[in-house]
Amino acid sequence: MAPISTDDATVIFVLGGPGAGKGTQCGALVKERGFHHLSAGDLLRAEQKREGSQVGAMIKKYITDGEIVPHAVTIGLLRDAMAEIVEKEGKAERPVRFLIDGFPRKMDQAIEFEKSVVKSEFTIFFDCSEETMLKRLQKRGESSGRDDDNLESIKKRFRTFVETSMPVVEYFEKQDKVVKINCEAAVEQVTEQVLTAVDHRLGNK
Repeated sequence: MAPISTDDATVIFVLGGPGAGKGTQCGALVKERGFHHLSAGDLLRAEQKREGSQVGAMIKKYITDGEIVPHAVTIGLLRDAMAEIVEKEGKAERPVRFLIDGFPRKMDQAIEFEKSVVKSEFTIFFDCSEETMLKRLQKRGESSGRDDDNLESIKKRFRTFVETSMPVVEYFEKQDKVVKINCEAAVEQVTEQVLTAVDHRLGNK
């Protein structure tokens, strides 16, 4: 499949450790700034449950083990979801705005996505202490029913994030393509920081 043009899509990557509040803040950008929110994790979990999926069992094993799913699978799901939205919206006055949440998690994902799908505008990085993220995830685990919201999986996910995703943040930082948000504050304050940063970086795009 041919890459998507930057005339048709504006992409912001959203990164941060598990429990940093990515989903909550993406929700605010959808509501306030008209973004489409694509969560790599949600797409993978949906594919895992889809009847007849050829990769569902493999995805489940990776997620439960706190490991990163092979990039070809994740990028394929993201590209299909984006292409469907771009096609549905047709030629708008400005490119369709996408937030891609929880991606890229590794360097190979970052490089391959920008080469084969579309170049990102920048990355929002939610900076949060491990202690705060752990408290949030344990609370979420009480009601989420997610396979990976248990203590053992959470610790593996922290480790995986530091080892594989922080190099991605550093890679984009060298290109001046990272907006760092401190998300220890109250949700409303974090949202204010996010909206201001996005408006500043994107302008009318």
